[in-house]
Amino acid sequence: MKPEPRDDPAGIVFAAASYILWGLFPLYWRLLDAVPPFEIAIHRILWCAIFVGAVTAVRGRISELWRTLRTTKLARTLLISSLLISANWTIYIFSISLHQVVEASLGYFINPLLSIVLGVALLGEKMSRLRLAAVVLAGAAVAVKAVFIGHVPLIALGLAVTFGFYGYVRKLAPIDAVGGLLVETGMLFPLTVGLVSFWGLTGTGAFFSSSLATDALLIVGGPVTAVPLALFAAGAKRIRLSTLGFVQYFSPSITLLIAVAVFREPFTAVDAVAFGCIWIALILVGIEGQLERRRASAA
Repeated sequence: MKPEPRDDPAGIVFAAASYILWGLFPLYWRLLDAVPPFEIAIHRILWCAIFVGAVTAVRGRISELWRTLRTTKLARTLLISSLLISANWTIYIFSISLHQVVEASLGYFINPLLSIVLGVALLGEKMSRLRLAAVVLAGAAVAVKAVFIGHVPLIALGLAVTFGFYGYVRKLAPIDAVGGLLVETGMLFPLTVGLVSFWGLTGTGAFFSSSLATDALLIVGGPVTAVPLALFAAGAKRIRLSTLGFVQYFSPSITLLIAVAVFREPFTAVDAVAFGCIWIALILVGIEGQLERRRASAA
């Protein structure tokens, strides 16, 4: 029997750091509340590409990266991950603009459980009874939310699906974290430059037509975006996808706390039921992880 892969402790540290930073993101993007959310998303991609490109050039890795990208399969894989993460960024920015940060946090609570499903379905990882029960509870949470609000929680599901599949695709790409991020944002660089230039020429964009503080926040959004994503990619390659799913609860916990305590968004009884299902599911996954480690120690 093929032995179950083990997690690298460094990978857990990288992944946890990325999720803590992501949990604090709403505080930063709310500072740009006066800028249209789609424009913020375009600037995120643009300045992230410029920042990561500069870091790669300083490291002297541009030529090495170019040689790596000659592999058609890798380029195709990174194009898919580029589209997934761009969609995730856009949905997330819209959730903050629409004051739906509570629902956004629900999406990232669902995401760890979706990662478990992807790990089992696509990577052949084992599905214990406790993890199966956790996945069923996650489905129940979405169903409860959909029934009582009268529509499918598209923000929550959109964030969970795009980032869950991004984690899967990124895990398969044989390229380092910074290089992969440069390719992902670089593939959309011509589009973002074109849009920002068009908005600037027509005077319809916020960049260079608002305040210096707004311009600075849009530019700094590049490194703010790149650092936790690079940490995530580094962590994803070193630990199992199912373990990565469990670590992810740091981010939505912080985001939910910010949404309720800082942004004063309502937390209804329906939210309590839906989040309760998710939290119980995460507890079950945690128990299963403890049992697995004890069995490994005994062996």
